[in-house]
Amino acid sequence: MVNTLDMKDLRYLNLFERVTGIRTHYCFEYNNTIIFCVPKELVSKAIGPEVRNLRRISEIIKKRVKVIAIPSSSQDIKKFIELVVSPVTFKDLEISENEIVLNAGAQSKAALIGREKRRLIEMQKITKDFFKKDFRII
Repeated sequence: MVNTLDMKDLRYLNLFERVTGIRTHYCFEYNNTIIFCVPKELVSKAIGPEVRNLRRISEIIKKRVKVIAIPSSSQDIKKFIELVVSPVTFKDLEISENEIVLNAGAQSKAALIGREKRRLIEMQKITKDFFKKDFRII
């Protein structure tokens, strides 16, 4: 799924494994939040009792942290993108053969694109790595 890992990502993955006891290969950054992807059945274990594991990781790296389920098929694309961009919402998601088109209102569109297209570029990289599809917002 995710093609490239740099040294910072490897450090995050090692820290995540030490704190949670779960090994994963999927970690990326979106909107200054580190997002770890684990198998669906291990999400609650990764979060820990009373969100203890996430708080500990967040204190160490001084960034917000999320844990979401790895998308297992193309039917999970909408749920995956909803979890990544939350709390921002969108109207609809259209998935074609080689492109994902997100339809959002004016306020949501601005939040999803971000200043200097930062969030749009991050989401394009994420969808390219996970689903091998292009991403755009209308």
